[in-house]
Formats: sequence, structure tokens, C-alpha cells
Amino acid sequence: MAKNEWQRRRDRAEELIADRPAASEVLRFFVTITELQEELWRELEAGLAPAPSADPGTNSFAQSLPLSLIGRFGSFLSGVKDSAPGPVVEGAERLRREDAASQIEMLASFWQGTAGAVLQPGPDDFFARAFLQPYAVYVRSRMSLQQTGPTPCLCPFCGRKPGSGVLRPLGDGGQRSLICSLCLYEWEFRRIVCPACGEENHAKLPVYTAEEPKDVRVECCDSCRCYIKTVDLTKSGLADPVVDEIAAIPLDLWAQDHGYAKLQLNLMQL
Repeated sequence: MAKNEWQRRRDRAEELIADRPAASEVLRFFVTITELQEELWRELEAGLAPAPSADPGTNSFAQSLPLSLIGRFGSFLSGVKDSAPGPVVEGAERLRREDAASQIEMLASFWQGTAGAVLQPGPDDFFARAFLQPYAVYVRSRMSLQQTGPTPCLCPFCGRKPGSGVLRPLGDGGQRSLICSLCLYEWEFRRIVCPACGEENHAKLPVYTAEEPKDVRVECCDSCRCYIKTVDLTKSGLADPVVDEIAAIPLDLWAQDHGYAKLQLNLMQL
């Protein structure tokens, strides 16, 4: 039986726990999150929420969240709290104490945000992103898209920033793509261009690599001082762009020490 995307990421995270000691705690927590996300995704597939509109002129990502989905938020918080690090536990407890209206407002604020999340980085952004990601994947998988014109810097489906890049084998080189930080859609993107500001000058777009991990690179822009991490599948076909990006924490520390800001924090707020 073929594994779904949540299972594949979880398996990859478990493989990396022993190999990436700096990220082992984060990866263990990520495994728990993917278990909860898979459970919610299965409920959506079974009919928890109405299917998004099939009308191509309707933006399903701009519509209100279904109450049947929001009703699962409390149980999701409880599941996260059972295995989360201290600050996350405190955030879960605070959100659980809030009334339903406040929870709905927080989730709706995140869901309706474009060009990146409205919420500031921290517990609220983490819980909203983790909880709504399965729904975003569910909605996106039922939408059709006919992309025309230049490739966009933001996700063509939900309008969010990319969370990581990926180089896939193509001929003698690699085809660059971006992966949405929310709905996880992957779209092709030009190799020599900054996804943050559109800079095209090769001299202003340095790429940095390290001895370990060899399959993750830091793509920087000296114009806007942003960076994105890209997983190079031409060097490791076993890598997963989402998981391996999360696991490469030392590269984030290096980039930030050198004055670059991450284009979009990943699910684990790194």
C-alpha cells in the first residue's frame, strides 16, 4: 500500500533523527505533528468538511473556514501538548483557555492572510499553520490551476511564501522548484532569481554549502538580504524537501549570523 505524504515525511524524519543530532528534538516533535496532521487529513478525506468549490473563478483559500474543521482545534491542541517542548505547551494551554470566538478569529486571521501569514512568528502562528496545513493540502488537491505568464514568487494556489526550495534532477543539472509553506504545492521557478525580491544579478545571489548536510544549500540575496534553503535531490535522492530543510538547523544559524533573514520560517518556527 502506497504511503501518503504525511507518512513519507514522518519516515524521513525518523531516519534523520540519529544522523542530525542538532535537530533530533525538533524532528521528534515534527513526527508527532505529522501524526496529528495525518489524522485530520484522513477525516477531511472522509467528509469532515465540505469539498471546496469546483468553480475555477472561486478562490477557495479566501472562503471562511468550515465550523466542522474548527471544532477539531481543541483536540489538536491536546494532542500537541502531550509531546511538545515547554514554550509550546504554554501556548497550547493559553489557546485552550480562550473562548471559541477568539480561537476562530486567530485561525481565520491566519487562513485569510496573503503574501505570508498575518500572525507574528510564535505559538499562534505555529498552531494555526500546523492545524490548517492538512486543510490547505485538502483544498489545493481539489482545485485546478492553469498557470500562465512568469512563474510567481508566491504560491499560485494560496498566495503564501515558499518555505523551501528543491533541485530535482533534469538532464545534466537540476530543475529548481519552490514549495509552499502552507499548502505544500511545488512549482517550477527560475534558477537564477531571488524568490523574495526578484533580483536576477548572479553576482548578488550567492549560494553557500557545507560539509554536512551536503544535500542542503543556502541560497542568499545580497539585495534584500533574504535567504531560502534548497534541498538538492541531485545529491541525495532519499531527501525530502520539507523534512531535510527543517533538519538543517546549523545552516539557518550560519545564515542569520551573516546578516541574512529567512524568507519564511518553516512549520517548526525555524
